[in-house]
Amino acid sequence: MTPREDGAAATDRGAQARGQRTGKARAGVDRRTTFGVFLFFSLGYFISYVFRGVNIGFAPFLAQEIGLSASSLGLLTGTYFLAFAAVQIPAGILIDTYGPRRVNALMMLIAVVGTVVFGMAHSLAGLLLGRMLIGIGVSVCLGAAFKALVQVFPLSRLPLVNGFVMAVGGMGGVVVGTPLNWLLGIVDWRVVSIALAVPTLLVAASVWWGVRIDDGTPAQRPSLHEQWQGTLSVLRDLGFWKIASLPVLTGGAFYAVQSLWVGAYLRDVEGYAPAYAATLVSLLGAAMVLGNIVLGAVANHVKRMGISLYVFGGACMCLYLLVQLLIILPVTLPAAPLWVAYGVFGSSNILAYAVVAERFPYAMLGRVSTTLTFSMFLLIFVCQAGLGGIVSLWERLPSGQYPVQAHVTAWAVLLAAQVAGAVWYCWPSRRPRAAP
Repeated sequence: MTPREDGAAATDRGAQARGQRTGKARAGVDRRTTFGVFLFFSLGYFISYVFRGVNIGFAPFLAQEIGLSASSLGLLTGTYFLAFAAVQIPAGILIDTYGPRRVNALMMLIAVVGTVVFGMAHSLAGLLLGRMLIGIGVSVCLGAAFKALVQVFPLSRLPLVNGFVMAVGGMGGVVVGTPLNWLLGIVDWRVVSIALAVPTLLVAASVWWGVRIDDGTPAQRPSLHEQWQGTLSVLRDLGFWKIASLPVLTGGAFYAVQSLWVGAYLRDVEGYAPAYAATLVSLLGAAMVLGNIVLGAVANHVKRMGISLYVFGGACMCLYLLVQLLIILPVTLPAAPLWVAYGVFGSSNILAYAVVAERFPYAMLGRVSTTLTFSMFLLIFVCQAGLGGIVSLWERLPSGQYPVQAHVTAWAVLLAAQVAGAVWYCWPSRRPRAAP
């Protein structure tokens, strides 16, 4: 353990003692509790994922009805990620202080309000407010899930279990493809947005009443000041940032594209009809689900072979860079396998959560996972807004689409940034060690 980790452990001495006791008790957790934790927190992340990508289907209607440009759409969709990122660090402190069950359930109520506001908005300002509230409301779904899973599953199973959580959540990426496109052909986008409040409220209630894990008592909790000191130790840890460098950049690129720009790329660059483009979006989402499960299972296998998660994850993310290069090069390749590969390897950034779980003590994992998520979602906002800004440098064609060169240039800039992150991630140095 590094000196900084020692300091963090000292800062969180009381909380870590409780965390260690929880860890020892994992073997005695009954299956009903384990399944409840997995199911309800996974459903929370599913709701988060639906909100993340729903603007893929809404975008044409927003552009036509409210007159949003490409840059405005990028800003609108990116606002979700910016709000999501902005509350990650304080949310991590709240999770470690009050427990994942309470914090997740209560914050999802903010998303309920947000999706109603979004559906009733008639201006860009109203839409931005709705997206901001949604982003804040579902901001803890992933971090709370990871914290709760550590309480009931051994560390050795986390890569696979985390992969299943991401797979359930990733089904939201499938839903916002063909199913959403079909639904929007029947009902107005405003109805869909307001109706999303119902499943969000139901999942919040399920997390609150259906999850049976110990959130701790006030006497067991460290003060917020102590929690903040632990958070600062994570932010100052160079090893954490080396682990996070490539996952944050590839995750930022992948989710920015999947949640908005992939539809425009398929229509404007590849020339696909909207229905086929929506099919490929759903295929990409399904491939991401598959990737989360398969890569999690393979990660367990390669660990037994003596290959670290850090190395395995890095190799998968580099393959994701290669797939992006093949997409933007002027070569003809079968669309379905190419976008399946994009989804499978684009999901590999999730392995970083298992890597940091090995490095830091249990009592800090809420803050560690939300700090990683904060960094990733901040990059998603930057990537979404940046892609929209670059594409908007070109004039629209008479058809209303943007030129091929606009999209390809934007994707090339995004790929170059990820390559820079890969250089640091793979640069020979003392690899971050797992905490004892």
